[in-house]
Amino acid sequence: MTKRNKIIYWIATIWLCLGMVSTAVIQLFRIPAGGPGTEENLIHLGYPAYILTLLGIWKILGVIAFLIPKFPLVKEWAYAGIFFTVTGALYSHIASGDTFKLMIPSLLYLVLIAISWYFRPSDRKTIPDNK
Repeated sequence: MTKRNKIIYWIATIWLCLGMVSTAVIQLFRIPAGGPGTEENLIHLGYPAYILTLLGIWKILGVIAFLIPKFPLVKEWAYAGIFFTVTGALYSHIASGDTFKLMIPSLLYLVLIAISWYFRPSDRKTIPDNK
């Protein structure tokens, strides 16, 4: 893996993890931040408020999986779980007729997930590169 690819991977992964931790804290402690993941927003999308706790826990576990060394299969599951969560949020915004502005956080997460996953080092993959 080139130095450039490592830098791209770590920038995307750290930014993704910071975003996940910040929204997880908002969700777990029900902080009325007014942004994505708040109770009002989830109710607007048609979800029950109690799902915030589950989403917050999943995000924290995903961050741990991304950052700990080894366990490539767990990392793949974390990428998949966060991908499903984010695409579900994006679809929910589309189905609710929300403006593009409300979809931007989901789209940003989606881009960060894709970049982090694509540029991950071979020791973080379930099938390492044969280079």
